[in-house]
Amino acid sequence: MARPTVHDIAREAGVSLATVDRVLNARPGVRAQTVSRVREAVERLGYVRDTYAANLARQRHYRFAFVLPDGPNQFLDTFRAALREAAEAQAADRLSARIEAVPAHDPHAVVRMLNGLPLSRLDGVAIMTPETPQVRDAVGRLKAEGIPVVALVSDLPNSPRDHFVGINSFQAGRTAGVLMGRFIRSDAARILAVTNSMQARDSIERRLGFDQVMAEDFPGMAVLPSIESHDDPERMARIVEEAFRSTPDIAGVYSMGPGNVPLLETLRRIGRARDLVVVAHELTPTTRAALLNREVDAVINQNVGHLVRSALRVLRAKCDGAEIFEAQERIRIDIVLRENLP
Repeated sequence: MARPTVHDIAREAGVSLATVDRVLNARPGVRAQTVSRVREAVERLGYVRDTYAANLARQRHYRFAFVLPDGPNQFLDTFRAALREAAEAQAADRLSARIEAVPAHDPHAVVRMLNGLPLSRLDGVAIMTPETPQVRDAVGRLKAEGIPVVALVSDLPNSPRDHFVGINSFQAGRTAGVLMGRFIRSDAARILAVTNSMQARDSIERRLGFDQVMAEDFPGMAVLPSIESHDDPERMARIVEEAFRSTPDIAGVYSMGPGNVPLLETLRRIGRARDLVVVAHELTPTTRAALLNREVDAVINQNVGHLVRSALRVLRAKCDGAEIFEAQERIRIDIVLRENLP
């Protein structure tokens, strides 16, 4: 049996094709009684709208902005490359994505960027920034203007954002805790936790999940207070070296975010690169090499290509008023070891 078309809907409802088009696209100018008649015809016929064809016919162009932290970061370099590749692949579908770089730890600069976006030339925004009151307010203003907003990697749950694309960081932290505890194989050990910033929700949630597993399953192990590099390689080197000088019996390091390059360089310099259990996040050239060299024991990874494609799909769905398929957009937590390197 052939799929029903808009012509079938028009005949079934006793209206013109123009009226059907206005109802399907939620445009004004149609009486409520007529709208109900068209919708009932759609339901009776089992009509499923081909959004792609409809947008193509209307010459719809999706224009998205990705607001990403600036600065040297191998994970972000990979993300930017994946975004450019995905946007080029979907150019024929009339989709474009621009990257807006902002200082990672300057909420006022982030807000200035969000408030300065050319909303009349944008259909959606994806944001990868720490959650602050200023950022929440800026997201609220975007939503008030009818702009869909997606949070990337680090969630903004207290803002009116439409969707979060990224792994469950609490579960990722628990996963890191299980790996650390089982790899160390000691009832009593000290563990150092390092990250870029504890303002980022992903770092906060990873630390919470990690601590929960330590308390539940490895109560004899002590996790030291988190140390932060704030995007400063020299600071990372200094505070890691100070931590090992003051606590020489550290047996494991949990790297919760960026900063693996200066972290590993410091561990090598002080002669601790091979006698620790190290669990890190994100498979990058640095963590890949460290896995091969047995300087990192496990990497908890999220597929960057999936992140990018999911963000683009969610933004398109929000523009079209279409359903989001949660199972398709759920980002998997991958555990990468030296033995299963892709």
